[in-house]
Amino acid sequence: MRKYSIEELQMMRESEDHVEFKSGIGGNISYNGAGKEKPKDRRRCIIGYIVDLCNEGGGRLVIGMHDKHPHKVTGTKQAEDGIGQLESDIYRDLKIRTVIYELFEEQTNKRVLVIEVPQHPTGKLYKYEDVPLMRVGEELLPMDDKTYLSIIQEQEPDFSEQICAEATFNVLDPIAIGVLKEKCSRKQGNKSFMSLSDKQALSDLHLIDGEKITNAAILLVGKEDFLSKKFPQAKVMLEYRNTESQINFDNRRQFSQPFFLLIDKLWEAINSRNGNIPIREGAYVFDIPYFNEEVIREVIDNAFAHRDYRKSSEIVIKQYPTKLVVTNAGGFPAGVNISNILTVPSTPRNRLLADILSKTGIVERSGQGIDRIFHYTLSEGKPEPDYTHSDDFNVTVVLSAMVKDKAFAMFIQKAQFELPDNNKLSVFDILALCEIRDGAKVPSNKQIAIRLHDLGLLDKKGKTRATYYILPRVYYEFLGDMSAYSKAVDWDISQFANVVIPYLERYGTAKRAELNKVVGSHVSDKMMRTYIERLREQGVIDKRGQTSDREYFLTDNYKSRIEVLRKAITVGLNKMKEDGEI
Repeated sequence: MRKYSIEELQMMRESEDHVEFKSGIGGNISYNGAGKEKPKDRRRCIIGYIVDLCNEGGGRLVIGMHDKHPHKVTGTKQAEDGIGQLESDIYRDLKIRTVIYELFEEQTNKRVLVIEVPQHPTGKLYKYEDVPLMRVGEELLPMDDKTYLSIIQEQEPDFSEQICAEATFNVLDPIAIGVLKEKCSRKQGNKSFMSLSDKQALSDLHLIDGEKITNAAILLVGKEDFLSKKFPQAKVMLEYRNTESQINFDNRRQFSQPFFLLIDKLWEAINSRNGNIPIREGAYVFDIPYFNEEVIREVIDNAFAHRDYRKSSEIVIKQYPTKLVVTNAGGFPAGVNISNILTVPSTPRNRLLADILSKTGIVERSGQGIDRIFHYTLSEGKPEPDYTHSDDFNVTVVLSAMVKDKAFAMFIQKAQFELPDNNKLSVFDILALCEIRDGAKVPSNKQIAIRLHDLGLLDKKGKTRATYYILPRVYYEFLGDMSAYSKAVDWDISQFANVVIPYLERYGTAKRAELNKVVGSHVSDKMMRTYIERLREQGVIDKRGQTSDREYFLTDNYKSRIEVLRKAITVGLNKMKEDGEI
């Protein structure tokens, strides 16, 4: 975002240039209007002015300059040594990303604070104390119905299908067009498409209309110099940092080519710092890359197709040894949010652009790209892609390079290898398996649990309302922790007896509470009663005392039987030794 000079600010008009001037001498502009009784007075605060500016197309709040034109510098101490905190507070309270900077008048060294406010996202209103604000003269008043309806009924225009007035066919790159034709021909299974002239091919794809060139054509196959001049926001910035805590990057590269030339170069740059996590377990020998090519390409392709090209910021990719962060301008497409990102089909922000990327096999027009991102990531035993840093102005996804569960990766690979092609695991199947692995008793989708159980990929335990699922034995074998599997399943009466009988042999008696501690969570209270009664019926244990003081102990008959058995074993072993068998 451009930073204005004091001289430029002095000549601006408040209404025409969408700027609000406040003298702020001594830093006396209230942040949120606290302490003022009347609503109209509370609104005249930093938060109130930001809500107004955002709703009315964006602009800037200038503190430390008089509101009379030309605006004299008065100076302010507002947010002195606290600009970062002010930005954080505004985002916390409004979810609006502001850019704040300070200027100093050369002659007097008086300080001016500028808060740059973005335009509201399409169809989105912002409120102060639950009231959408607009400026009327010198007042901040509740928005009138006409303005309110005009905003909430806004629809995003398709930037990509609009005609670029300055463009001619000569600004298109023949090499990039050749790549587009080749990919389209292969995806559509139409070899004759390659024989079409460049103009005819682009016309058939609706990227050009006679001599008119669409924005999509410029973004996809435009020459680099024209693209950089006309749409500098279409660049991709790749930054590398050795640690997540450092602010300055160790290396930065700018990619300003058209998409069909950019995407391969960008992946090569990311992959140059890639690595692998080796998996070596019996027949399972494979490597899991830190950054999966399918996932990274899908994330970048989606960012390119769905970003808001009316915003001035580029796609920014921050690469670290253990994670990758991709941020692009514009919130989620209409109808999509973090909670439904995998289930709700979206309306593409750039329909023509998305259509071309679909026809060339770059992205899935149906919205399955996010499915693939989650599918590959979770199948590799990594944490799920993190979209929680997104908001109305930007979509941010964080991809972890670290494999948190190698056993799960082997388990999924084994399952996918053994399942027929028409019954492979979907992303929702894998999400359900992750839920169970992470401690859920039943997946969110119970029908998926039934399907996975039928496939042998979930073990079902308990009955009726007490039914729950665990991952099958093979997962714990890969994990190398069969004790965890044992802890996860209910014990049968043999397992119960094998623990309880030695305890009673050693300590003589035990109360119910003591037995509960011995068997832990393997046996429910109901099953505990059942197993105890069965052992009593078999003459193994007995009880004495009232309910509160009841004790359990081994019967004399059982002790005698055990003693006879032990003697028999001893005699048998001695005889085998005499005969030289052992």
